[in-house]
Amino acid sequence: MSVKTPRQYYDEVLGALQDHHKAFNRYIPLIASENVPSPAVREALTTDFGNRYAEGWVGERVYAGCEWIDKVESICIDLEKRLFRAEFVDPRPISGVVSNLVVYTAFTEPGDTIMALPITCGGHITYGRKNLGGTAGAVTGLEVEYLPLDYEELNIDVDKTAQRLMKLVEDGKAPKLVIFGGSVFPFPHPVEELAGVFHDAGTMIHYDSAHVSGLIAGGKFQDPLREGVDTVTVSTHKTFFGPQHGTVLSWDKYAEPIKKATLPGLVSNHHLHALAGVAIASAEMLQFGEAYAEQVIKNSKALGQALYERGFKVLAEHKGFTESHILLIDITKYGDGGSVEKQLEKAGIIINRNLLPWDVKEGRHYMNPGGIRLGTAELTRLGMKETEMVEVAELMKRIVVDGDPPEKVQGDAAELRSGFEKVQYCFENATKAYEYVKIR
Repeated sequence: MSVKTPRQYYDEVLGALQDHHKAFNRYIPLIASENVPSPAVREALTTDFGNRYAEGWVGERVYAGCEWIDKVESICIDLEKRLFRAEFVDPRPISGVVSNLVVYTAFTEPGDTIMALPITCGGHITYGRKNLGGTAGAVTGLEVEYLPLDYEELNIDVDKTAQRLMKLVEDGKAPKLVIFGGSVFPFPHPVEELAGVFHDAGTMIHYDSAHVSGLIAGGKFQDPLREGVDTVTVSTHKTFFGPQHGTVLSWDKYAEPIKKATLPGLVSNHHLHALAGVAIASAEMLQFGEAYAEQVIKNSKALGQALYERGFKVLAEHKGFTESHILLIDITKYGDGGSVEKQLEKAGIIINRNLLPWDVKEGRHYMNPGGIRLGTAELTRLGMKETEMVEVAELMKRIVVDGDPPEKVQGDAAELRSGFEKVQYCFENATKAYEYVKIR
C-alpha cells in the first residue's frame, strides 16, 4: 500500500475545495442555517487580520499593532448598534454557540434552572440537557426545563408556559434565565406576552436570534430588545449576510459581565478577519437589509404555498406557513427525512432532514425523522423571487412526489441556478457568488 506524499495531500485538499465551489455553482441551496457572503466579505476573510490577535476591548488591547483592528471593530460595534437599536454590543464571540455560552457564563451558575424549547421542538443544541450532550447542561451545568410548544401554531404556548413557570417557582426552582428562539423559528415568539411574567419571577430573558438576525436587522420579524428581553445573541451567517461569527446585544447595565464572560472567559483571538467581514456585512445590511428581509419572507411564503399545492404537507398552512425564512414539512407521506434529503441532494437540491415535534414520541430518530426543513435566505441573496420559488417547488415535486430519478432533474435544477450567479443586496458583486478565487 503506497503512502501519499505531502504534495499529494496538498493537491487533494485544494482540489476538494475547487470541486465544492463547482458544485455550488449548480446547486439549489435551501439549508436554513446557511447563506452566501458578498465578494467584499470574502475579501476580508483573506486578509492579514486573520493572523493577528487583539485581546481586550477596543482601545484596551494587550497586544501592539491593533490600530486598524480597533478601527474596524469600532465600526462593527457602531453598525450593529444601529441595526439592532442596542445600547451595548460585544462582537467578539466567534459563533452563535459561543455567544450563548457568554450569556450563560455572565448570568448563571452551575445548578441554576433555565427554560428553553426542547431540541425536538426546534430548540438549539445550546439549550440541551446534560444527558443529551447539550451545551447548557453538559458545558455549564444548568438544569433545563422545557417551554411548551403548540404543535398546530408552531410556537410557544403562552398559557402553558405561564403555568409551568408558576409551578417551578412554587417548587423552589424559579428559572434564572429563559431563552426564546430556536433552530426551527417560523414565527415571532411571544416575548412581549410573557416578559412581565418572567421578570416578576426574577428570571432574565434571553433571545437567541441566530436564525432570524437578518430579518430583525431588516425590521421585518420582531424587535426583542423593545419587547422586554435582557440579552440577544446573533449568528451572522444565517439570515444575516455572513461570515460565520457571533455577537451579544444588550443594555449598558449588563455590559461589564458580558465583556468579562467573553474575554477572558471564552475567547482569546476572536477571529479578526471574520469580524471585519461582519462589519462589511453590517454595512450591507444597513443599506439593503429591509428589501432583502422582505423578499426572504415573500419567498418563504411563496415556496410554502407552491409545495403545499403540489402535495407536500407544509406545516402551519392556516398561518401562511411562515413569517421567516424557514419552512417545516412533514414528509412521512413520501418516506423519511433522511431518505428524502439524500434523493434531493443527488439532484442538486440541498436541504436538511429535521425532527418534527412529535417524532420521538412516534419512535423516529434524528437520522431518519419525519420532517425536512427549508430556508430561503441564500436563494434570496442570489436574487431569486417568488416565480423561482414555484420552479423550485416543481423540481422537488418531481423527485419526492412523482418519483422521477434525481439524475433526470439535476440538469433542470442547474439550469435554474445558472441565471443567478451573483450575490445581490450588496455594494459590489463583480465576482460570482461561488467563484473559486486563487491567491496562490
